[in-house]
Amino acid sequence: MEEGLALFEVKDLVRLGQVANMRREAVSPPEAVSYTITRNINYTNICVSECAFCAFFREEGHREAYLLTVEELLTKIEEAKRAGALQILLQGGLHPELDIAYYEGLLRQIKRRIPIHLHAFSPTEIVQIAKNSGISLEEALVRLKDAGLDTIPGGGAEILAPRVRQTLSPRKCSADQWLEVMEMAHILGIKTTATMMFGHIESYEERIAHLIQLRELQHHTNGFTAFIPWTYQPGHTALGGDTSGGFDYLRTLAISRIMLDNFPNIQASLVTQGSQIAQIALKFGANDLGEVMLEENVVRSTGVYFRQSQADLIRLIEDMGYQARLRNTLYHSC
Repeated sequence: MEEGLALFEVKDLVRLGQVANMRREAVSPPEAVSYTITRNINYTNICVSECAFCAFFREEGHREAYLLTVEELLTKIEEAKRAGALQILLQGGLHPELDIAYYEGLLRQIKRRIPIHLHAFSPTEIVQIAKNSGISLEEALVRLKDAGLDTIPGGGAEILAPRVRQTLSPRKCSADQWLEVMEMAHILGIKTTATMMFGHIESYEERIAHLIQLRELQHHTNGFTAFIPWTYQPGHTALGGDTSGGFDYLRTLAISRIMLDNFPNIQASLVTQGSQIAQIALKFGANDLGEVMLEENVVRSTGVYFRQSQADLIRLIEDMGYQARLRNTLYHSC
């Protein structure tokens, strides 16, 4: 903890980035930066959590609330497949009624019709699914995997600290439950990513504690494929306030790369930072520039909208002196 906090005291941002970049070159190909092509489909915005930092959710019965039909969802996936998507990122709100049978049927229908990797259902959703179904987390994960779930995104982590979660999202799963889902998924052979949303009410100590918990779990399971940190976006949220600037983002990214020495990949958040800061992040420990995102709704609901074509993404990478490498969800080159 003390060493991590000391890194936040470093005044020389460039030097901090150099140290992080040295670590990045030790664990990933130094000449390359990876990216993928995805569509982030939010199948519902109905959510019982009502997080103070979220502009996307709607209560059940709200005029803007929706739940995509299976056919609507399949159409979106087929469109993405034709556009070159290598994965579908499938996430939604914490719906109060949808149970495990619904999700099993959804996954099976997708897999029968469209052969594509499903990176789906964050730990918070899985906790809600188990709760709605009256089953254990382990049973929920086993059944989802058997139905076609391939990997799990790291959404819903925000900051893994009880004080923060109790203040901002008291109806969402606890930090311990988030970590429990991830550990169980890894034991069952389901790879996952990890995330951190920072720059709201958390302290530096809570950021460091978040990273330590991820590092310790990775030490035991080696199930995380990547870590993706991004900054809180305040637009149209109940919490409001300001977002962290580029300095804090790059500093936190570099510290993440230094501390998460057992994570093979760190992803720059182009969707929240824009192209210029995302490019600089490639010299601050990031070795992945995320996705050519064919659709994204959650960050966009805050009024922030950064999107790049595949040609643009490749140019951003090559302009920084790296080779652009298309990869799949497991970070294997395609």
